[in-house]
Amino acid sequence: MLKKLLGGLAVAMTVAISPLAAQAADSMRFAVTDIGGMEELQREFGPFKKVLEDITGLDVQFFAVNSRTAAVEAMNAKQVDFVLTGPAEYVVFRARTNAKVVVGWQRPDYFAQIVTLADGPIKGVSDLKGQKVSFGSVGSTSQHLGPAQALADFGLIYNKDYQPQIISRNIAIEALIRGDIQAVGMNFTHLQKVRKAFPDHAFTVVARGRDLPNDVLVASPDVSDALFKKVRNAFAKDGDKLIAAVVKGKDNEKYLGGHFLASIEDRDYDYVRSMYRTIGVNSFGKFVGE
Repeated sequence: MLKKLLGGLAVAMTVAISPLAAQAADSMRFAVTDIGGMEELQREFGPFKKVLEDITGLDVQFFAVNSRTAAVEAMNAKQVDFVLTGPAEYVVFRARTNAKVVVGWQRPDYFAQIVTLADGPIKGVSDLKGQKVSFGSVGSTSQHLGPAQALADFGLIYNKDYQPQIISRNIAIEALIRGDIQAVGMNFTHLQKVRKAFPDHAFTVVARGRDLPNDVLVASPDVSDALFKKVRNAFAKDGDKLIAAVVKGKDNEKYLGGHFLASIEDRDYDYVRSMYRTIGVNSFGKFVGE
């Protein structure tokens, strides 16, 4: 009698649990590190979510994070499965979560540069020795790490050959025009915006870095092989549909003309690790500035 009772209970538990297991297997939780809040996440990635669901049959669930650190902690707590993040952030994700690369999100013309006034005294990188150079957000790939590395590639040592300043971009440009600083680090898109915002001034580039590594979609190490392959295959087979949906978001226009790259490996981000070392950071267990 007891055996029958236990057997019946086991069957009942299996029936009760199986729908939950099926639901978990047919869903994925998705976060983006530079999007703050659920409303913005839905606005920027809503069309992408729908297309990805249509292609994979998965229930894509948005998971909003308010910082890069929060995204890492959520992955370690098994609260999120996939995270879209930048190159500098990926290095920390890898160090703290052992996240797996799913696919690279290419950003055309994504490189760092050092900008100064075209009619100013700075005519080349060597002229910046002993001068003040402004950078954007601390730890940003294209506004801080990349520009610092561009100068390092030309032989200037961070915080020794010049004085680094962390100043928001428009304020930095105003300081550049006044002569308070001598150059500003930024990416190509930022320079285009600066030229529109300050049409009465001419700007020039005295140092340009190599193209930066791609943004990357990473998967938690706890994601099953089946789910990992299903998501990666969606990008490989239907990348055109997905990129068309992605760029409907205003902030996502940076991906216009880009592609999803499946042949991305961890070693592709060693250049980013060298950027961290350039600014004096030799371990990758936490985000700079957080």
